Amino acid sequence: MGTSPVAKTWTNDTHRKQWRQTLEDYAFPALGNVAVGDIDVALVKKTLAPIWAKHPVTASRLRGRIELVLAYATASGLREGDNPAAWRGNLKAIFGKVPQQEHHAALPYAELPAFIARLRAADTLPAKAVEFLILTGTRLSEARNATWDEIDLDAKVWTIPADRMKGNREHRVPLAPPVCALLSSLPRVSEQVFKGATSRNVLYSTVKAINQDVTPHGFRSTFRTWIAERTAYPEAVAEQALAHAVSSAVLKAYKRTDLFDKRRRLMSEWARYCYAPAAGAIRRWRSKSPRWCSNTRGNSTTSGRSSLSA
Repeated sequence: MGTSPVAKTWTNDTHRKQWRQTLEDYAFPALGNVAVGDIDVALVKKTLAPIWAKHPVTASRLRGRIELVLAYATASGLREGDNPAAWRGNLKAIFGKVPQQEHHAALPYAELPAFIARLRAADTLPAKAVEFLILTGTRLSEARNATWDEIDLDAKVWTIPADRMKGNREHRVPLAPPVCALLSSLPRVSEQVFKGATSRNVLYSTVKAINQDVTPHGFRSTFRTWIAERTAYPEAVAEQALAHAVSSAVLKAYKRTDLFDKRRRLMSEWARYCYAPAAGAIRRWRSKSPRWCSNTRGNSTTSGRSSLSA
């Protein structure tokens, strides 16, 4: 049997892994041991129902992926009849509407220093992985799948290859001194930085053990809100730090640069805030600089306003 047209559209390993992971996590428990010719509407409903309201976007993607798998099976002569995962004239009558975009629950930045303090007190590999995720402002898949060959501790930079990025473009992440210290404290037992703690469910559980209302991905929103409300960095710097696609107007203004030097100062300020004393952190973080910030340019929000306004 040849490669399906769908598989040929996967542009990188991350997309391929995400596609299969969705099926493994949510479809295989109910459908994994069933012949494709025996899968019916009732089984597809049983698969989707537990997550339809709780994780609507994931459920919608899962339905579409099941539909494509079954369509390929039909075209390959492995099943007959209507597609039980089809939406119109089928599952729409059961579920009612296509799920809307779900928002990742984010922690208010005022509560972040206390959250970080509890992560550090836990002193486990999953907790360190979450701490790394927060301090680098990266996506969960990018952080948990980080490899040692992507990290240059001497240059203090983490280069995530294009095939691991959502936008399929290489992304350089400046590593603040405490991030380097965290990485240096880890044993190198595998090519993966957080070997043994890369499970999505483990990292979710680590976060929810501290705060039930927060998700790992929500920390990117926390970071973005902090930049907007507590610093004067230009939008382009913030969007580059999050590896977001930016508008053509912004790209034109910041042509041929990833604003790396400004992002390095931003990430140092962010780390400094994250490690501020939990009580009264917002009031005091600018006036008490940890020693590792002493040689960092723009080591306060005030200096950011004076030197980073353009």
